[in-house]
Amino acid sequence: MISDDERGTDRQRGTDGRRVVLVHAHPDDESITTGGTIARYAAEGAHVTVVTCTLGEEGEIIPPALSELGAWAGDQLGGYRSAELAAAGRALGWTAHRYLGGMGRWRDSGMAGTPSAEHPRAFVGGDLDQQAEQLTAILDELRPQVVVTYDSHGGYGHPDHIRAHEITMAAAPRAASVQRVFHTVSSRRAVTDGLAALRAAGDVGFRVPADDELPTTPDEAVTTVVDIRAHRWRKFAALAAHETQVDVGPDCFALSNGIAQPVPGAEHFVLAHGPAEGAETDLFGGLR
Repeated sequence: MISDDERGTDRQRGTDGRRVVLVHAHPDDESITTGGTIARYAAEGAHVTVVTCTLGEEGEIIPPALSELGAWAGDQLGGYRSAELAAAGRALGWTAHRYLGGMGRWRDSGMAGTPSAEHPRAFVGGDLDQQAEQLTAILDELRPQVVVTYDSHGGYGHPDHIRAHEITMAAAPRAASVQRVFHTVSSRRAVTDGLAALRAAGDVGFRVPADDELPTTPDEAVTTVVDIRAHRWRKFAALAAHETQVDVGPDCFALSNGIAQPVPGAEHFVLAHGPAEGAETDLFGGLR
């Protein structure tokens, strides 16, 4: 539960009138896909809230010393990742954080076809209407003008990302305050250019993939490009906070698969709902 004192603190921070809620599936998703955007708008004075739908209990673990936290062993990874998420939040400077339905209500479903999807609290197996109502309650409380989540493929097909998309698209357009909904995506051009730069740099500590190995969105479909160059260092700090899931290298990061992913100087979005005018470089551009 969120205390009255915490709600008061949330109201006191982020005072320029702009309010955004970003809906993510697991701890670390917020930093990987939207960390620079979170840091930029928080630094500018907007009220920025991240909603996390699960604790990421089924994640793979990079440091060998922490392997016993996994679902296959002690099953304590979710609690550990909640602390990582809090550290990432401090690095990015967001105003507030919520867990959908409360901390631990929904469990990481794992990848499609795995036994973890059958867990009684698995996010993907929960009632979609109930989950949308839980998100609606958060939006009614926080009154954001802008909401951000994934596209219908969840970025790369993870069932929990797809469910986060589904509940957001059910809840956000009907929330009275919401004027725009965006999907976070990876620009094909930015990823291609970033991979080329990593290859030119030589050994970055990870395998640099072929251009078509990472999921991307054609640039003609991208509607909004948010410049994060001044806040990119905060994104790297947040990525490093997720030590069980992310390895940070020179100008890139990798997940447990050891594949290098570049960190462009902008984050990219597709406008899914609301007026397009003014949204080319600013999630709030042109809004009242």
